[in-house]
Amino acid sequence: MPRRSRIHLAGLPLHIVQRGHNRDACFFGEDDYLAYRHWLGESLTSTGCQLHAYVLMTNHVHLLLTPPTPDAVSRLMISLGRRYVQYINKTYRRTGTLWDSRYKSSLVQADNYLLLCQRYIELNPVRAAMVDDPAHYRWSSYRANGLGQPDPLLAQHDVYLSLGRDDTERLANYRGLFRSELDDAAIGDVRLALNQGQPLGNSRFLASIEQSIGQRREVKPRGRPRKPAATPADAQTQLSIEM
Repeated sequence: MPRRSRIHLAGLPLHIVQRGHNRDACFFGEDDYLAYRHWLGESLTSTGCQLHAYVLMTNHVHLLLTPPTPDAVSRLMISLGRRYVQYINKTYRRTGTLWDSRYKSSLVQADNYLLLCQRYIELNPVRAAMVDDPAHYRWSSYRANGLGQPDPLLAQHDVYLSLGRDDTERLANYRGLFRSELDDAAIGDVRLALNQGQPLGNSRFLASIEQSIGQRREVKPRGRPRKPAATPADAQTQLSIEM
Protein backbone atom coordinates (compact mmCIF):
# COMPACT_ATOMS: atom_id res chain seq x y z
CA MET A 1 0.00 0.00 0.00
CA PRO A 2 1.48 3.39 -0.99
CA ARG A 3 2.25 5.83 1.80
CA ARG A 4 -0.04 8.78 2.19
CA SER A 5 1.49 12.14 1.49
CA ARG A 6 2.28 14.34 4.49
CA ILE A 7 0.03 17.32 5.14
CA HIS A 8 1.89 20.60 5.71
CA LEU A 9 -0.24 23.74 5.69
CA ALA A 10 0.94 27.29 6.27
CA GLY A 11 0.03 28.67 9.68
CA LEU A 12 -1.17 25.37 11.20
CA PRO A 13 0.81 23.68 14.02
CA LEU A 14 2.50 20.42 13.12
CA HIS A 15 3.66 17.66 15.48
CA ILE A 16 6.77 15.91 14.14
CA VAL A 17 8.62 12.85 15.41
CA GLN A 18 11.88 11.56 13.94
CA ARG A 19 13.49 8.37 15.17
CA GLY A 20 16.97 6.96 15.02
CA HIS A 21 17.48 4.26 12.39
CA ASN A 22 16.19 0.93 13.72
CA ARG A 23 15.36 2.87 16.91
CA ASP A 24 19.08 3.15 17.65
CA ALA A 25 20.49 6.12 19.56
CA CYS A 26 20.88 9.45 17.80
CA PHE A 27 22.38 11.31 20.79
CA PHE A 28 25.48 9.91 22.51
CA GLY A 29 26.64 12.73 24.78
CA GLU A 30 25.89 16.26 25.95
CA ASP A 31 27.69 17.88 23.02
CA ASP A 32 25.36 16.08 20.62
CA TYR A 33 22.25 17.63 22.17
CA LEU A 34 23.91 21.04 22.05
CA ALA A 35 24.89 20.57 18.40
CA TYR A 36 21.37 19.52 17.46
CA ARG A 37 19.92 22.57 19.24
CA HIS A 38 22.37 24.82 17.41
CA TRP A 39 21.40 23.58 13.95
CA LEU A 40 17.74 23.44 14.87
CA GLY A 41 17.97 27.14 15.73
CA GLU A 42 19.66 27.96 12.44
CA SER A 43 17.10 25.94 10.49
CA LEU A 44 14.21 27.65 12.27
CA THR A 45 15.67 31.03 11.35
CA SER A 46 16.31 30.17 7.72
CA THR A 47 12.85 28.65 7.14
CA GLY A 48 10.78 30.97 9.33
CA CYS A 49 9.20 28.09 11.24
CA GLN A 50 8.11 28.83 14.82
CA LEU A 51 8.86 26.17 17.42
CA HIS A 52 6.42 25.86 20.34
CA ALA A 53 7.60 22.69 22.10
CA TYR A 54 10.24 19.99 21.73
CA VAL A 55 11.98 17.12 23.45
CA LEU A 56 15.25 15.44 22.49
CA MET A 57 15.19 11.83 23.64
CA THR A 58 18.05 9.34 23.33
CA ASN A 59 16.76 7.77 20.13
CA HIS A 60 14.14 10.20 18.81
CA VAL A 61 12.98 13.81 18.81
CA HIS A 62 9.59 15.53 18.98
CA LEU A 63 8.98 18.99 17.53
CA LEU A 64 5.79 21.06 17.60
CA LEU A 65 6.09 23.93 15.16
CA THR A 66 4.13 26.22 12.86
CA PRO A 67 5.48 26.74 9.32
CA PRO A 68 4.98 29.95 7.30
CA THR A 69 4.69 27.97 4.04
CA PRO A 70 3.93 24.29 3.31
CA ASP A 71 7.45 23.57 2.03
CA ALA A 72 9.21 25.13 5.05
CA VAL A 73 8.94 21.95 7.14
CA SER A 74 10.63 19.74 4.58
CA ARG A 75 13.39 22.31 4.11
CA LEU A 76 13.92 22.50 7.86
CA MET A 77 14.07 18.73 8.33
CA ILE A 78 16.42 18.21 5.37
CA SER A 79 18.80 20.98 6.46
CA LEU A 80 18.79 19.96 10.10
CA GLY A 81 19.13 16.26 9.36
CA ARG A 82 21.98 16.67 6.91
CA ARG A 83 24.08 18.90 9.14
CA TYR A 84 23.52 16.87 12.29
CA VAL A 85 24.31 13.56 10.59
CA GLN A 86 27.52 15.01 9.16
CA TYR A 87 28.48 16.13 12.66
CA ILE A 88 27.73 12.73 14.23
CA ASN A 89 29.54 10.77 11.51
CA LYS A 90 32.62 12.98 11.77
CA THR A 91 32.65 13.05 15.58
CA TYR A 92 32.21 9.30 16.05
CA ARG A 93 34.01 8.18 12.88
CA ARG A 94 30.98 6.40 11.57
CA THR A 95 29.25 6.18 8.19
CA GLY A 96 25.75 5.62 6.95
CA THR A 97 22.36 6.84 7.99
CA LEU A 98 21.39 8.01 11.46
CA TRP A 99 17.65 8.67 11.12
CA ASP A 100 14.79 6.61 9.84
CA SER A 101 14.22 7.64 6.25
CA ARG A 102 10.80 9.18 6.88
CA TYR A 103 9.77 11.41 9.75
CA LYS A 104 6.17 11.27 10.98
CA SER A 105 3.95 14.31 11.26
CA SER A 106 0.43 15.28 12.26
CA LEU A 107 -1.40 18.59 11.92
CA VAL A 108 -2.72 19.85 15.25
CA GLN A 109 -5.90 21.81 15.87
CA ALA A 110 -4.55 24.73 17.87
CA ASP A 111 -7.58 25.73 19.93
CA ASN A 112 -8.40 22.27 21.29
CA TYR A 113 -5.24 20.22 21.02
CA LEU A 114 -2.10 22.39 21.01
CA LEU A 115 -1.61 22.36 24.80
CA LEU A 116 -2.43 18.64 24.91
CA CYS A 117 0.29 18.06 22.32
CA GLN A 118 2.78 20.20 24.27
CA ARG A 119 2.07 18.18 27.41
CA TYR A 120 2.46 14.93 25.47
CA ILE A 121 5.84 16.05 24.15
CA GLU A 122 7.24 17.47 27.40
CA LEU A 123 6.06 14.47 29.46
CA ASN A 124 7.96 12.04 27.22
CA PRO A 125 10.91 11.69 29.66
CA VAL A 126 8.46 11.03 32.52
CA ARG A 127 6.61 8.31 30.60
CA ALA A 128 9.98 6.77 29.73
CA ALA A 129 10.84 6.73 33.47
CA MET A 130 13.94 8.85 32.90
CA VAL A 131 12.77 11.51 35.39
CA ASP A 132 9.82 11.93 37.73
CA ASP A 133 9.19 15.57 36.83
CA PRO A 134 9.52 17.20 33.38
CA ALA A 135 11.47 20.05 34.97
CA HIS A 136 14.27 17.57 35.74
CA TYR A 137 14.89 16.85 32.06
CA ARG A 138 17.26 19.31 30.44
CA TRP A 139 16.59 18.67 26.76
CA SER A 140 12.99 19.79 26.40
CA SER A 141 10.93 22.96 26.23
CA TYR A 142 9.26 22.46 29.63
CA ARG A 143 11.69 24.63 31.59
CA ALA A 144 10.84 27.53 29.29
CA ASN A 145 7.10 26.91 28.97
CA GLY A 146 6.58 25.94 32.60
CA LEU A 147 9.33 27.72 34.55
CA GLY A 148 10.09 30.75 32.41
CA GLN A 149 13.71 29.93 31.66
CA PRO A 150 14.90 31.65 28.46
CA ASP A 151 15.05 29.44 25.39
CA PRO A 152 15.91 31.20 22.11
CA LEU A 153 14.51 28.29 20.09
CA LEU A 154 10.93 28.87 21.18
CA ALA A 155 8.14 31.10 19.88
CA GLN A 156 5.04 31.09 22.09
CA HIS A 157 1.80 30.23 20.35
CA ASP A 158 -1.27 32.43 20.88
CA VAL A 159 -3.02 29.54 22.66
CA TYR A 160 -0.17 29.37 25.17
CA LEU A 161 -0.20 33.16 25.60
CA SER A 162 -3.91 33.04 26.38
CA LEU A 163 -3.20 31.09 29.58
CA GLY A 164 -2.61 34.30 31.56
CA ARG A 165 -2.50 38.08 31.56
CA ASP A 166 1.23 38.11 32.34
CA ASP A 167 4.15 35.72 32.54
CA THR A 168 3.59 34.87 36.21
CA GLU A 169 -0.04 33.88 35.71
CA ARG A 170 0.68 32.13 32.44
CA LEU A 171 3.50 30.00 33.84
CA ALA A 172 1.46 29.04 36.90
CA ASN A 173 -1.50 27.99 34.77
CA TYR A 174 0.75 26.02 32.42
CA ARG A 175 2.33 24.14 35.32
CA GLY A 176 -1.17 23.44 36.58
CA LEU A 177 -1.85 21.45 33.41
CA PHE A 178 0.86 19.00 34.49
CA ARG A 179 -0.60 18.23 37.92
CA SER A 180 -2.62 15.42 36.37
CA GLU A 181 -1.26 12.78 34.02
CA LEU A 182 -2.47 12.49 30.45
CA ASP A 183 -5.10 9.78 30.27
CA ASP A 184 -4.71 6.76 28.03
CA ALA A 185 -7.29 8.02 25.55
CA ALA A 186 -5.45 11.31 24.98
CA ILE A 187 -2.11 9.52 24.58
CA GLY A 188 -3.71 7.08 22.17
CA ASP A 189 -5.21 9.88 20.08
CA VAL A 190 -1.84 11.62 19.68
CA ARG A 191 -0.02 8.40 18.80
CA LEU A 192 -2.66 7.25 16.35
CA ALA A 193 -2.66 10.56 14.50
CA LEU A 194 1.14 10.50 14.27
CA ASN A 195 1.36 6.87 13.16
CA GLN A 196 -1.21 7.42 10.41
CA GLY A 197 -0.02 10.91 9.44
CA GLN A 198 -3.50 12.26 10.12
CA PRO A 199 -4.69 15.54 11.67
CA LEU A 200 -5.27 15.70 15.42
CA GLY A 201 -8.52 17.56 16.01
CA ASN A 202 -12.29 17.43 16.09
CA SER A 203 -14.60 16.59 13.20
CA ARG A 204 -14.89 20.21 12.03
CA PHE A 205 -11.10 20.52 11.92
CA LEU A 206 -10.81 17.28 9.93
CA ALA A 207 -13.47 18.51 7.51
CA SER A 208 -11.64 21.81 6.98
CA ILE A 209 -8.37 19.97 6.25
CA GLU A 210 -10.09 17.66 3.79
CA GLN A 211 -11.60 20.67 2.03
CA SER A 212 -8.21 22.41 1.89
CA ILE A 213 -6.34 19.47 0.35
CA GLY A 214 -9.21 17.84 -1.55
CA GLN A 215 -8.64 14.46 0.09
CA ARG A 216 -10.39 12.40 2.74
CA ARG A 217 -8.03 12.09 5.72
CA GLU A 218 -9.93 10.40 8.53
CA VAL A 219 -8.08 8.55 11.27
CA LYS A 220 -8.57 4.80 11.00
CA PRO A 221 -9.30 2.78 14.16
CA ARG A 222 -6.35 0.96 15.67
CA GLY A 223 -6.03 -2.77 15.13
CA ARG A 224 -7.81 -5.15 12.80
CA PRO A 225 -11.60 -5.56 12.78
CA ARG A 226 -12.67 -8.12 15.34
CA LYS A 227 -14.18 -11.33 13.95
CA PRO A 228 -17.79 -11.92 15.04
CA ALA A 229 -17.15 -15.49 16.18
CA ALA A 230 -13.90 -14.82 17.97
CA THR A 231 -13.31 -16.64 21.23
CA PRO A 232 -11.25 -15.40 24.20
CA ALA A 233 -8.41 -17.64 23.09
CA ASP A 234 -8.30 -15.78 19.77
CA ALA A 235 -7.90 -12.34 21.32
CA GLN A 236 -4.62 -10.58 20.66
CA THR A 237 -3.05 -8.14 23.08
CA GLN A 238 -2.27 -4.80 21.52
CA LEU A 239 1.16 -3.60 22.60
CA SER A 240 1.73 0.13 22.45
CA ILE A 241 5.22 1.48 21.84
CA GLU A 242 6.31 4.66 23.64
CA MET A 243 6.68 7.53 21.25
